[in-house]
Amino acid sequence: MTNEINGGRPRSIGFLLLNNFTMISLAAAVEALRMANQLSGEELYVWYTITIDGQPVSASDGITITPDAGFDNCPGLDTVIVAGGLNVTKVYNRIHINWLQERERKGCKIGAICTGAYLLAAAGLLDGYECSTHWEYLAALQEAFPRVKCSSRLFSFDRNRMTCTGGTVPLDMMLNMIKLEHGYQLSTAISEMFICDRIRDESDQQKIPLRHVLGTTQPKLLEIVALMEANIEEVIEMDELAHYVNLSRRQMERLFQKYLDCSPSRYYLRLRLLRARQLLKQTSMSIIDIAAACGFVSSPHFSKCYREQMGIPPRDERTLAVQGDDEELFEAAAIKSAQFTRLPSEAKEFVSRDTLSEAKTESTFGSVHLKGKRDK
Repeated sequence: MTNEINGGRPRSIGFLLLNNFTMISLAAAVEALRMANQLSGEELYVWYTITIDGQPVSASDGITITPDAGFDNCPGLDTVIVAGGLNVTKVYNRIHINWLQERERKGCKIGAICTGAYLLAAAGLLDGYECSTHWEYLAALQEAFPRVKCSSRLFSFDRNRMTCTGGTVPLDMMLNMIKLEHGYQLSTAISEMFICDRIRDESDQQKIPLRHVLGTTQPKLLEIVALMEANIEEVIEMDELAHYVNLSRRQMERLFQKYLDCSPSRYYLRLRLLRARQLLKQTSMSIIDIAAACGFVSSPHFSKCYREQMGIPPRDERTLAVQGDDEELFEAAAIKSAQFTRLPSEAKEFVSRDTLSEAKTESTFGSVHLKGKRDK
């Protein structure tokens, strides 16, 4: 069996580890690739960890990783993903930038996880591209690199760039990549193996803590928002909210307008609709029940507000969340976006082959049928 999407060979992905990279983000990305191989029973992906000189590098949790290669002996790669973490502005240099620019010129797809997008932006590889990064560095990246189209989305695919925030989000990004290349069935099976409630998509936003936006300078505003978040089903009246924090209605409205650029009622409505969106995508609750759970007096009123704010009716939102696989579309998009370089024949034995061999004793090995391969 062969990987037809990649011209008969596995896709080769290199993870460039920066000092103090976030371990959970790296593991989330790599584990998706490992499980894709296990469930398909094929070597769909191979992966390497890389540093400048091939010397060990420490993650933000203090665990040291010995990489597979340095820049001078790195095998040919189809994709390079920068794994960032703490103090990302201080852990890269011109050598990193030159190497990434060279990989891009050779046709590699370029990506980043956690704060790694900052290095890509510094290398000029995100100019004119949409990108996602951890909220902690979102404002700093946009300020330093105005030509980059920063997004608050969990992850972004833009032509031959793929970037995401931190934590477990790299798993979602990789699952969406796998779905694009090998179909809905495989990505869903991987999600089930990792006990994921659902695979988040590009429309999902990262929640930026309001305390990070406002600091500690507006405790009254933070208190009001906390009250709103704690009272989604039983909506508190505006006058009552103001009374709880010892403000007048007018003072409260001025705070929201100045710091959040909207009225308190509009902000509250948005919170309730975002909760509704989670319930639509993550549960089988009826639209009537979701409307009630989010403080709406009727289903029609809820649907009207949802369509106006989200640009789509609640019923269509749910349909999109559970729609099936369109394999021809996924395959065409994958082939169109793929740019590959050949692996050298002297490349060392792939780590992925060891993990695939170990997985052969698992009951799930080869349990997912990849359309067009085993039925020939």
